[in-house]
Amino acid sequence: MPEIEGKVVAITGASSGIGEATALLLAERGAKVILGARRLDRLEALAARITESGGEAIFLSMDVKQRGDLSRLVDLACERYGKLDVLVSNAGVAPISLLDDLCVEDWEEMIDVNIKGVLYGIAAALPVFRKQGFGQFVNVLSTAGIIIKPTMAVYAGTKNAARAITEGLRQEAGPHLRVTAISPGFVRTNLADSMTNPEIKAQTAKTSDEIAISPDAIARAIAFAIEQPADVDVSEIVIRPTAQG
Repeated sequence: MPEIEGKVVAITGASSGIGEATALLLAERGAKVILGARRLDRLEALAARITESGGEAIFLSMDVKQRGDLSRLVDLACERYGKLDVLVSNAGVAPISLLDDLCVEDWEEMIDVNIKGVLYGIAAALPVFRKQGFGQFVNVLSTAGIIIKPTMAVYAGTKNAARAITEGLRQEAGPHLRVTAISPGFVRTNLADSMTNPEIKAQTAKTSDEIAISPDAIARAIAFAIEQPADVDVSEIVIRPTAQG
């Protein structure tokens, strides 16, 4: 893919699920990937897998709740490769619950990761993109922000906030920067691991087992947005299982 080969792509939440699948696919297509996540052992294993297959990957143990960590991720890309073409803000958590449960700490976690993590990525990459005169943000959202359901009020709220931020960024980006929102439905990932309510976690896992699609499908959607010519901006992709209502 000539529009992907040689691009420098930083990915948050890269140690598993959508982030891992995206890193593998983009590296296979010739991108240089910078992997960011909290689990160092998984990052090391993923980077080794990519390099052993002939790709190029470096990694950084980081937490999107820390603004300085996003800056370090972007700086690592620029120091190693002299540029950053794409920032994929994929890290997310979903400790969903009924509002009556008053899981305030879980609400705060979702706000810190799902909203602030996206904003910190913008703060780190936007000045670099402006200076370069090119760059693309790919923000991973959720269909939970499109159809609101019980237990998902706060999670959907964070994803809708990220959607509004993404659209505002697109409108402010100007003629040289690209901004893409990716909204997955049920995907086979570790997202349920962040859920603190055992019943909701079990139900989510059950639904996932029944209908969820592979994270590879989301990776292909992200690659599609990245591989377009520079004058083509894919603003939003909604991708869900055929069986999902």
